[in-house]
Amino acid sequence: MMEQLLASPPSWLNFLLMIVFSAVLLVIVLGFVTYAILAERKVIGYMQGRIGPNRTGGKLGLLQTAADVLKLLIKEDTIPHKADRPLFIIAPVIAFVPSFLILAVIPFTDKLYFSDIGVGLLYYIAISGLSTLGIMAGAWASNNKYALIGGMRAVAQMISYEIPLVMSVIGVILISGSLNLNTIVETQANHFWFILLQPIAFLVFVVAAVAELNRTPFDLAEAESELVSGYHVEYSGFRFAIFMLAEYVYMFAMAALITVLFLGGWHPPFPELLPFLTYIPGALWFALKFSFMIFFFIWLRATLPRLRADHLMEMGWKVLLPIALLNIFVTAIIKELFFK
Repeated sequence: MMEQLLASPPSWLNFLLMIVFSAVLLVIVLGFVTYAILAERKVIGYMQGRIGPNRTGGKLGLLQTAADVLKLLIKEDTIPHKADRPLFIIAPVIAFVPSFLILAVIPFTDKLYFSDIGVGLLYYIAISGLSTLGIMAGAWASNNKYALIGGMRAVAQMISYEIPLVMSVIGVILISGSLNLNTIVETQANHFWFILLQPIAFLVFVVAAVAELNRTPFDLAEAESELVSGYHVEYSGFRFAIFMLAEYVYMFAMAALITVLFLGGWHPPFPELLPFLTYIPGALWFALKFSFMIFFFIWLRATLPRLRADHLMEMGWKVLLPIALLNIFVTAIIKELFFK
């Protein structure tokens, strides 16, 4: 009986397994977010010569972020009197759900992934753009001019930088010949990592990714010195926590995508020249590359000042987009001449 269930599981069992796996992934993501915030505080504190959290949870302050989460959960949930109540309530969910859905197509190793679809990269780009709706909905529903300005900035910024971000990966698609993320990783195993074959695309993608994440130096949507915390200024408690959760989950997903597209995924560097590196598990290689990208995002936040709004838009349209288009043109010519 058990063998028959395993051979052809009924639909209800598939649905149950999907719910269980999703719950496990959500717990892992929440754990990551909790300690990513702590890591960010510690790294920025070290780089700027300040003491990071060191009270709650012993000398290392390991429970400080957990205490902050608890504080947000029990904090009073306020809704402005003249806000659009239904939209105000659902906006954080609209912002968070896409950030969780895109994790379904990220391959962490050749065995560890949730879905292997032929257009995984296209799925990622399409779903990730939906969070813009949640940000704008929350800003507009708040009935607050500062929130609305922050929401409009966020939409303009995310749409502007979405274009060079998508254009930058076309060179990767041309070389690998696929939109499947597993295939892109395996192409790098047989050749060089795409950070070496597509260095310009890598730089454009990383800059556009930081802008997509609304992180320093592109955090114009939250410019507290101008907008009093920006698009989520009217949010408190649990709903504010969901907005912050969405930001960190997107950072998780973007670091994983950069690892897959440009850093060889779970494969070691130069396996033919350094064969002993192949004995290290693929999951560990992925974790090391992923952690480096997370550290890089934190490093940027600790060192770079915020850009001016006009400079931010000019960089997207006048610098990154032409460079990305030129990279596509050069990559297509090289492939046609030398890699038929």
